[in-house]
Amino acid sequence: MKKLHGVCVPVSTVFDGTGETIDPGHMKAHVDRMLDAGVHIVLANGGTGEFPYLRWNERKELAELIGNHVAGRAAYMVQTSAVSTSETIEMTQHAKDIGADAAMVLPPYFEGPNMDGVYDHFEKVASAVDIPIMVYNIPQCSNIDITPDFFKRLLEIDNIEYIKDSTGDIVRIQELLRTGGTVFNGGDPITFQSLLAGCPGCVWGAVNAIPHEAVELFNLVTAGKLAEANALWQRILPSQLFLWSHPYNPAVKAATQMMGHDIGQCRLPQQPLTDSEASALVSSLAPLLNVDANQKNVA
Repeated sequence: MKKLHGVCVPVSTVFDGTGETIDPGHMKAHVDRMLDAGVHIVLANGGTGEFPYLRWNERKELAELIGNHVAGRAAYMVQTSAVSTSETIEMTQHAKDIGADAAMVLPPYFEGPNMDGVYDHFEKVASAVDIPIMVYNIPQCSNIDITPDFFKRLLEIDNIEYIKDSTGDIVRIQELLRTGGTVFNGGDPITFQSLLAGCPGCVWGAVNAIPHEAVELFNLVTAGKLAEANALWQRILPSQLFLWSHPYNPAVKAATQMMGHDIGQCRLPQQPLTDSEASALVSSLAPLLNVDANQKNVA
């Protein structure tokens, strides 16, 4: 079983013009752009992939579509969360059956259980498959926080190997690293600092827009070229601060368009950015576009 490391892109889901149907051709073309940039891991059905807005059958079909297209050119992971344990097991088993290298799993969300119930959930899911599990911690959305102490407890379960922490807290990242588990950062504005702290990788939604820059940042840090990495990070950072403080998925898709690749709009009820938000986003991307923000078409 391969050990996960590097830049993981939770790929945006590309819909047709109606938003009601996944566009397979443009979806595969978008994945190709990620692979051509050297992204190490492709993740299907992540938060940036709008999984809460996908129908149950669409999640399985999309996982198969992306996995078949990646075809071993990078590591492949599927986010398999559901509210109930039985449905999470079903989705995770499906991910394993189609050849995923790992599955990412949230704690049960929306009026979830107590922490004993959370532990039981992960224990049952992990025991049902023989692929590694990445715990997905995003308490601002799930209302359940996987603390370092609780993660250490989860690490006692076979197949629980990783955590993606999306708190955006560098102190939390360092605390998690001390558990001995493998920690992937999921907080965009602290990506550079998390890599410096010892994270072997990141699950980073903005990679949809900036795959080359993301891979270059990782490679520079890994090579110990920290001055060059910091210079690149200072160009990347303004856009990450924007994404973190605005509706995330619409902003990622807008940023991807501004960087030259149209992947359409989000599925309703998510709304596109307002004109003022789009203007602020293109200004934040200006250091990467190397053009005057006023000259960039944001339509």
